[in-house]
Amino acid sequence: MRRTRSMSTPGLALAALVALTVAVAASAAQAAPAKKKYHFELTTVTAKSEVKPDVAKAATPRVEAQVKKVFSGHVQLVAKLDGAPDPRSNADGYRRYLAQHGIAAAYLVTVEITDASEELEPIEDKSSSQRLVIRISLHMLGENIPGRTMGFTGDGKATIKQEIGMKLRDRDREYTWDQAAERAVDDAMKTVFQQLAAPKPRK
Repeated sequence: MRRTRSMSTPGLALAALVALTVAVAASAAQAAPAKKKYHFELTTVTAKSEVKPDVAKAATPRVEAQVKKVFSGHVQLVAKLDGAPDPRSNADGYRRYLAQHGIAAAYLVTVEITDASEELEPIEDKSSSQRLVIRISLHMLGENIPGRTMGFTGDGKATIKQEIGMKLRDRDREYTWDQAAERAVDDAMKTVFQQLAAPKPRK
């Protein structure tokens, strides 16, 4: 008669541990509340008057492009509200539309570049290279739709240092500005979502 080999004690313990880990992970996933959805509409991207004109010219379109990219692709943002009532003429209908589509709130968003700079620095012990340093700071303001009451603020900043040759090429400058804009916008969006997720004070 052939005997069936039973699992050893260490094997049983390992199997039980794996099963417990899977169960705990599944339970945690079920317990975690779903992140709320929002709708953001970009109104303007501007630069403060203190930002040099040539720097503002480089920064503004890149920040705008990155903001639009995030607003259309972020998992917590609904880019289009197809069939939504006009919030200016039918505020109650607009609010009902948001609720019916599981959207917590909608906001008009303005972005201001509060500080930006571009400079070249020498690199010690590298006579044939230099460093391009780009810094950018921005401020986001969200106003509720409808009503245009205060909704949220968010601030982001980035510093990008790029080693280049002794001649500043257009593609080096463009790449570094693109990286700075992307990181500054991402940084601002983190603060925005942290603020939106925070418990609202009781009235």
